[in-house]
Amino acid sequence: MMFHRRKKEPNTLPLSNSPQQQSHTPSSPMPSSFTSSFSRFRISTLTSFILLLSLLLNFYFLLILWAPYSTDLTPSAVVSRFSPTTRRHVLFSVASSSLSWQHRQSYVHLWYSAKSTRALAFLDSPPGNSSPLSPPVVISGDASGFPYTLQGGLRSAIRVARVVKEAVDRNETDVRWFVFGDDDTVFFVENVVKTLSKYDHDRWFYVGSNSESYDQNTMYSFEMAFGGGGFAISYSLAKVLARVLDSCLRRYGFLYGSDARIYSCVAELGVTLTHEPGFHQLDMRGNLFGVLAAHPLSPLCSLHHLDAAEPIFPDMNRTQALGHLIAATNVDPARILQQTVCYNRPRSLTFSISWGFAIQVYQGNVLLPDLLAVKKTFAPWRKIHSSFMLDTRDYPKDPCKRPSIFFLKSVASDKRGIQSNYTRHVEKKCPKSNPNLPNKITVYSRKLDRSIEEMKAPRRECCNSMPSSNETISIHIRQCGNNELISMES
Repeated sequence: MMFHRRKKEPNTLPLSNSPQQQSHTPSSPMPSSFTSSFSRFRISTLTSFILLLSLLLNFYFLLILWAPYSTDLTPSAVVSRFSPTTRRHVLFSVASSSLSWQHRQSYVHLWYSAKSTRALAFLDSPPGNSSPLSPPVVISGDASGFPYTLQGGLRSAIRVARVVKEAVDRNETDVRWFVFGDDDTVFFVENVVKTLSKYDHDRWFYVGSNSESYDQNTMYSFEMAFGGGGFAISYSLAKVLARVLDSCLRRYGFLYGSDARIYSCVAELGVTLTHEPGFHQLDMRGNLFGVLAAHPLSPLCSLHHLDAAEPIFPDMNRTQALGHLIAATNVDPARILQQTVCYNRPRSLTFSISWGFAIQVYQGNVLLPDLLAVKKTFAPWRKIHSSFMLDTRDYPKDPCKRPSIFFLKSVASDKRGIQSNYTRHVEKKCPKSNPNLPNKITVYSRKLDRSIEEMKAPRRECCNSMPSSNETISIHIRQCGNNELISMES
């Protein structure tokens, strides 16, 4: 026969413990039920371990599949990908020249700190005088061999465009984002970092904003990040862009500026602009009050063209006024310029608060959509460019028909929260405007710290006008209730 019953070996272990077998092994302390349960437990534990290991491997392979363009994810890269983006992960590159650097360093000093900010200044030649408070200076490479055919334009646009390549080619360590701007661009660094942290730096992102001028966007592109307002490029996109930039630049000798060249090359890589309205090109002149007092519900990231603007606070020069705004920003970065509206029904007053900047007080009930619109206190960049990419309202020419304005005086914070104080600005041409108002408004708030998910779908906060004395009005900013409407009637 093919199969023979094998004689049982004396040392073969039994498959089960019968009573008879137990009599031959009197030293065995375990009953049969316990041994059986233990065996099942071991099998169950092994099965669970295998299942867990399988899930972890599947998760790891999913990460690899999701990584852009077959990027290899080492274990350290996986950890890095999920760690928060901080200031040390962002490298700012400022485009300047040896001539303009002399008088525009003062703008850079407002936001740059050698202890906490990574930045480089790219110049065409060594400057005559560079302050120790300024970023390290890098001399740009020779760009004379590239074509530039636009009559009346400046060849320096090619050198400035190549700042992107030169910044990347330095191989600075631990950079997730490259941010580019002009020497008259004032960045709000903490808000730039917070805004970029919404996006995955391992994917290809080109982040910025277009111009406030409709005509400027028509002339260039509605999908171009205007360079003065600043724009950001993720590390993964920047590495590829740096490799192809020079070959791409040779096709665009007819363009005017550096930002148009970067946009064209990014577009050739198949990438479109991710719009972030906190980057401000500010293609406008004069009084910026209207655009700052109705800032969009997103973090303030940058301001540009400040040489063409009046000081944003009265009785200060430009640098002092910007320093005053940044001092408030340092106390509560996410809240700066965030507009909050509340109503005092008994006194029939409407308050529009642009935190850290100014408060407008209207007599009567002003509906929220009218308060969110930008008042045209400014002039266009050029007279022929009179259309804006903003929801605007005319600003009364008669000062006595304008709201009463209270400008920021001071900000203080402690364990209880933040107190900001605003004093009344009296129009010389209308000194008796709303004489029933006091000369001071105090605003109480908590530090605004939205999570990444909240930033993706932000909600405006609410406020209450508290009982006040004859000298001060007190306002408390708070989160809105689930069903609360920002309205005097509610």
